[in-house]
Amino acid sequence: MLTVAGLRSYSVEDEEEEKALQAFEEKIDGEDESDKEANKLNVEYYEPKPGDVVVGVVVSGDENKLDIDMGADLLATMLTKEVLRLYDKEMEFLDLNKDAESFMVNGKMGLVKYDNAVCDGPGPGQPIVETGTVLFAEVLGRRLGGRPLLTTRRLFRWLAWHRVRQIKRLNEPIEVRVSEWNTGGLLTRIEGLRAFLPKGELLNRANNFTEWKEYVGCRIFVQITRIVEAKNDVILSERRAWEMLYLREGTLLDGTVTKIFPFGAQIRIGDTNRCGLLHVSNITRARVTSVSDLLVVGEKVKVLVVKSNFPNKISLSIADLESVPGLFISNKEKVFSEAKIMAKKYRQKLPVIKGVARPLPAPVPRSECAPTTDLPFDKESSMYANWKWFKFERE
Repeated sequence: MLTVAGLRSYSVEDEEEEKALQAFEEKIDGEDESDKEANKLNVEYYEPKPGDVVVGVVVSGDENKLDIDMGADLLATMLTKEVLRLYDKEMEFLDLNKDAESFMVNGKMGLVKYDNAVCDGPGPGQPIVETGTVLFAEVLGRRLGGRPLLTTRRLFRWLAWHRVRQIKRLNEPIEVRVSEWNTGGLLTRIEGLRAFLPKGELLNRANNFTEWKEYVGCRIFVQITRIVEAKNDVILSERRAWEMLYLREGTLLDGTVTKIFPFGAQIRIGDTNRCGLLHVSNITRARVTSVSDLLVVGEKVKVLVVKSNFPNKISLSIADLESVPGLFISNKEKVFSEAKIMAKKYRQKLPVIKGVARPLPAPVPRSECAPTTDLPFDKESSMYANWKWFKFERE
């Protein structure tokens, strides 16, 4: 009896403990569920608005569209036609086979192909760019299913104009490749934007259609002279670029005597149609009785660009290439053979003005270079509406 009673007493106590434990666990589970619900309610998503500029990561896609995560409650959609087309015919005129390090030199402009991200074109079931690619885009709105719709076209156009304005402010010659021609001049592209080089701004004018066609595919240095974004105008000049590159004081040039004057000689520079004056006082440091005794029309010479006393005039010198005064009269060949050394010595004597590399461009009307957007391109954290939803790390 005692044994049975003892067993019954133990069973009742055990049952009560189990009930208490079960009640406690249910309470804990209930609190966990409440916490989960609360956490769900506290999750913040980026709310896309039409016109927002955003950054996103490609998570999937096919030949028709890309699925992009940009921190919103739903993945965004970008149709293939809204992706900046990196496989059009224009790419024939870009340096796709150059690596970034060798391409990043002064005066170089264009796009460098990144093989790990950019495809030659969409294949069956394949997206135009690979998963993990970071894209910058503009929100167009939402699709019927609620997913945001994105485009890169307008944003990249804004960025292109921003870069062109930067290039113009730098006032530096840049190298471009001629893609087309017409009777008014040549066409090329800078940052993907069409740019026009009027025939009056060419260093050597073309005289017939054959000469115009020969320009296509050629590389030339140009300088941006005018920008009117509202009219899609980017105007170039080859003459100004050439002057900035080759008419600096101390530059050694090859030339040809084209005319003889009592006061000097006219020298055609290289293969261009530009000419400079070689004054009689700059032919040699010795006394000159007659210019025609020292130079003849058609003679090839080496000349040094020197400071001109007249604006917009090219002044040249041979006298500054003489290692000994009067050497040009007795030994022309020696003067020309020592020309590089003497030109270097001349440049070393030029005064160095700190902080001033070259004359600044003349101010232009505000309407010519006024941007059509007020996006803060130089401050990404405020430019992109969903920036705080991303964390960027270096590999």
